Amino acid sequence: MSESNDKQGTAAMQAMFVAGQEMARNFFDLVAKQQSAVQGAGQVPPLPMPEAETLMRLQKEFAEKHTALWSTMLSRKAGEEQAQVAAPEPGDRRFNAPEWSTSPVFDYVRQAYLLNAGFLRNVADELPIADGRAKSRIQYLTRQYIDAFAPTNFAATNPEFIRTAIETKGESITRGIQNLLSDLEKGRISMTDEEAFEIGRNIAISPGSVIFENELIQLIQYAPLTPKVAQVPLLIVPPCINKFYIMDLQPENSLVRFIVEQGYTVFLVSWKNPGPEEAHFGWDDYLEKGVLTALDVVRAVTKVKKPNALGFCVGGTLLASALAVARARGEEPVASLTLMTTLLDFADAGEIGCLVDEASVAAREAAIGKGGLLKGQELANVFSSLRANDLIWQYVVGNYLKGQKPQAFDLLYWNSDATNLPGPFLTWYLRNMYLENNLRVPGRLKMLGQKVDLGRVDAPAYLVATREDHIVPWKSAYLGRNLLGGEVTFVLGASGHIAGAINPASKNKRSYWTSDAAVADPDAWLEGAAEQRGSWWLHWIQWLKPYGGKQVAARQRLGSPRFEPIEPAPGRYVRTKA
Repeated sequence: MSESNDKQGTAAMQAMFVAGQEMARNFFDLVAKQQSAVQGAGQVPPLPMPEAETLMRLQKEFAEKHTALWSTMLSRKAGEEQAQVAAPEPGDRRFNAPEWSTSPVFDYVRQAYLLNAGFLRNVADELPIADGRAKSRIQYLTRQYIDAFAPTNFAATNPEFIRTAIETKGESITRGIQNLLSDLEKGRISMTDEEAFEIGRNIAISPGSVIFENELIQLIQYAPLTPKVAQVPLLIVPPCINKFYIMDLQPENSLVRFIVEQGYTVFLVSWKNPGPEEAHFGWDDYLEKGVLTALDVVRAVTKVKKPNALGFCVGGTLLASALAVARARGEEPVASLTLMTTLLDFADAGEIGCLVDEASVAAREAAIGKGGLLKGQELANVFSSLRANDLIWQYVVGNYLKGQKPQAFDLLYWNSDATNLPGPFLTWYLRNMYLENNLRVPGRLKMLGQKVDLGRVDAPAYLVATREDHIVPWKSAYLGRNLLGGEVTFVLGASGHIAGAINPASKNKRSYWTSDAAVADPDAWLEGAAEQRGSWWLHWIQWLKPYGGKQVAARQRLGSPRFEPIEPAPGRYVRTKA
């Protein structure tokens, strides 16, 4: 390599280093201005940069890595394997194509991006911000910026785009433009082949009937699949921020079908996708017209005073709140309680928590707090942003740059089937749970006129969380055991919020952790827990058996003379689009 080229390389490296530093300073100034604009705070000073010594260390490491990268590139020989100065994190599939390592140009682009991204992350982590929620928000915005500007997202810097365009003689570019226009018309990015699925045809097909409905819910009773069933039925309360059929996707991964096959009479709440007529509903409405009404109907149909109950995500928070109301009224509402990936203590509310602050909640309260809707797509966009590379940019690259059609995937079809939320419900939930964490304090909240205390919910409880959950951190879900008044069994599943919870027993994959220790600290619990192979569903169904009562003839007649079947499952409410 000539001296002239070496000098040019050194100059290029220095330019990259300076650009990285300037990028960091400009970016964090931009973040400060964005926060000010969102919160209506007027002029605010730039975000404080890390202490001088820390910043110098980060800059020194940044410069050394870029120097090493440039030196590696200059000494590279054709066909020779090069040491990697920067490598993607485990599970990052953006740079899997061979061109990212075989081409010196794309290899340099890839590693330079990873170095710059790492520098921004490190600076964000070291920002001297005492407010944990504010710092988490900065880290979230930093990640959005880093993910958005990855070289994989742009035609000129993505070798897969170039290769695919050449191989298809430009047809992939045409298809990509068509895909983009189609998604612009829909107002969202396509994540799956939506024509491959239809509710009631090949998803949400467990047989049953809607036996009750009001302005907020339909209640489904599922048909038995065994000659005998447990006398005590089970009511499932899914989240109202998504459609219920995450619990009943297809026969091989349906939690509903699994429970019915184990010999239980299963009832399930199907929340109405709210429109203008439901825009005034609040938290109390969801308790009274939803959970408590469903429990009353289950009791009336089965003649069992204390059914079992299961809640998933915010459905679990609603269920626990409803049971606390019932206990305040002097009732003993259920035989057992199961909570799947549910928050009761919102001290650490996960990545969503960093997006909720006083200014944002107050703005929502002013806009829709007394009536109005949060559109489902807006909510879906927030959840997708939490895993932008997997749920946004992967499909930008595949759909638009490569001109591909996404594959059929039932879980992503469900994920794209958004639901609206009434403003009064949403704003009450955000303020009292995420912002002020009021549910954990006995007597602080009034619901349906009753001061609620989760400590009075003393039914045996089974709490399951998932280890990689970014929506309901497992350690936060664990804290729920310290609030409930009954005996609690806690189980930790592998994987994330959905994949860990919907882990079908038919495949019996992954693993889960169990321990009999009733300790207050989640880390202490995990230290003594034992890993079990397979699906936690099998462990849970064994736990549920003692609360099922005696075996009785299966309830072949769905509903009762008072609650006659209205229509076949899955009903009308779940088909309503946002």
